[in-house]
Amino acid sequence: MPTTVPLDLHPDRLLPADPGLREVARRLYGAAQDLPITSPHGHVPAEWLAHDLPFTDPTSLLITPDHYVNRLLHAHGVPLSALGVGQGELSEAEARAAFRVLCSHWSAYRGTPVRVWLESQLVEIFGVSVRPSAETADAIYDQVAACLATPAFRPRALYERFRIDVIATTDDPCDDLAAHRLLRADPTWTGRVLPTFRPDRYLEPGRAEWVADVDRLGEVAGIDTGSYPGFLAALEDRRRYFADHGAVSSDHSHADARTDTLSEVEAGRIFAAARRGEATPGEATALRRHLVSEMARMACDDGLVMTLHPGVRRNHHGPTHAAYGSDVGTDIPVAVEFTEALAPLLNRYGTHPNFRLVLFTIDEDVFSREIGPLAGFYPSVYAGAPWWFLDAPEAMRRFRGAITESAGFDKTSGFIDDTRAFCSIPARHDLSRRIDAGFLAQLVGEHRLSEEEAHDTLYDLVVTNPRRAFKL
Repeated sequence: MPTTVPLDLHPDRLLPADPGLREVARRLYGAAQDLPITSPHGHVPAEWLAHDLPFTDPTSLLITPDHYVNRLLHAHGVPLSALGVGQGELSEAEARAAFRVLCSHWSAYRGTPVRVWLESQLVEIFGVSVRPSAETADAIYDQVAACLATPAFRPRALYERFRIDVIATTDDPCDDLAAHRLLRADPTWTGRVLPTFRPDRYLEPGRAEWVADVDRLGEVAGIDTGSYPGFLAALEDRRRYFADHGAVSSDHSHADARTDTLSEVEAGRIFAAARRGEATPGEATALRRHLVSEMARMACDDGLVMTLHPGVRRNHHGPTHAAYGSDVGTDIPVAVEFTEALAPLLNRYGTHPNFRLVLFTIDEDVFSREIGPLAGFYPSVYAGAPWWFLDAPEAMRRFRGAITESAGFDKTSGFIDDTRAFCSIPARHDLSRRIDAGFLAQLVGEHRLSEEEAHDTLYDLVVTNPRRAFKL
């Protein structure tokens, strides 16, 4: 093969291969492709937009923060340190070397959604016209770096270019949300950036750092967390603080989805034992499950949408976690159960008019068996879109087939990009729109929907559903 191969994006990529269905899908996608992006769950730092911080180099933008990119290279023997992970600010030589590694391993991404996202970013954002390879790496790096040196590629300019309507961050309950305040007070800023309340570490009494975290929570809230009632009051206070700063949701990820409740006396007893370091592992798990249910109770009062995504074995490879920390691609899915696990919570709050629960999973076996039927009965429950290991074309198609039969389209969340890689946001949403256009074209072809209804449905999936599910 020649050393330089053109990099072209086919306009019909990911649409149905059948010519008749492709024509319908083209029309559907064409009407949806330029709709604004609603991103109610993500990890882009608010500081980037508050201070309009320039991106320093192509590697720190496209590779280092994206664990989807890094984990596949690691699987091919590339140390994470060679990709800038955990290395702090990179020198030009280090950034360029990491970019060469990505380009020389381009074949590792064949057939993956990561390849789709990366190609979309390179072509549509940076105007790259040659396929990444060992031979083209430096030229592509230079082209992207030249773009990043211009005002048009600062975070705020890209926010506008990407047609982002709203984007949410993920934040610790003790965060002062200073960047969010700066954005809200800035008369030149017209976007919408929302914080998200992420209390996992405070709900896990089995963690070694839990006591110190609870003490810190009390300091920030100005409430004594030495007692169980004080601890709950501090959580309620911080939830109100987040809501006052624009938050619309809380985010929860634990080993399982169980929500068994304890009596107040038993919860207080275990809390006190955990404070002393005397709670057993079983007691710590019982209190955590009870506290997740308490988050639902609080949501009924303050209106924050509750998102739940359990069933992940965090930091599966201990040495990598020790060397690089969390969120570097070493989390692995495990099986999860929702029906019995959520029964205690939903029996209490499932029909409360102010409660909303969005269920995500990376165990797709539960879509048709559990999440779809739950969303198809409880007015509070919404089926979260495929994400993480499932935000791939075939998994997205399976999701629509599994969920629609029992919950329809309206009880789904809208696409969730869940990314730290800012420039991948439009690529991820575009992939979702193409897949949904193809799914709806199939229903039109089977005469189960008119094309007019399919257009309305795709608009709802992109615009109406995320606003409804997240009370936007």
